[in-house]
Amino acid sequence: MSGGQIALIILAIAVLLLVLFIGLFLVKLTQTLGVVTKDVDVIARGANDILANVDTLLSDVNGKVATIDPAFQAIADLGTSVSDLNAATANLTSKVKGSASSNTTKVASAVFAANTARKNHKKNKKANKTAE
Repeated sequence: MSGGQIALIILAIAVLLLVLFIGLFLVKLTQTLGVVTKDVDVIARGANDILANVDTLLSDVNGKVATIDPAFQAIADLGTSVSDLNAATANLTSKVKGSASSNTTKVASAVFAANTARKNHKKNKKANKTAE
C-alpha cells in the first residue's frame, strides 16, 4: 500500500466517524425537539385553561361591577344632597343671625318705649290725683 492509499483510508475513516457523530447528534436533536414539542403542547393547553378561567372571572367581575355602580351613583347623589343641605343651613344661619341682631334692636327699642310710656302714665296719674 502506498502512502496515498493509506491517506485515502484515513480520510474515509474520518469522514465515516464524522457522519456517525452527525447522525448521533441529529438523533438526539430529534428526541430533544420531540420532548420540547410535547412540553409546549402541555403549556399551551394550560394557557388555554387559564385564559378560559380568566374570561369567566372577568365576566363575573363585570357583572358585579354593574351591580355596584348604582350604589356608587346613589352615594354620589347623597353627597351632593348633603353638600346642598350644608349650603342651605349656612345660608339660613346667616339670615337668622342678621335677623336676630335686627330683632334685638327692635325689642330693645320697644321695651324702652314701653318703659317710657309707663313712666309718663304714672306721672300723669299722679298729676291727676294731685290736681283733684
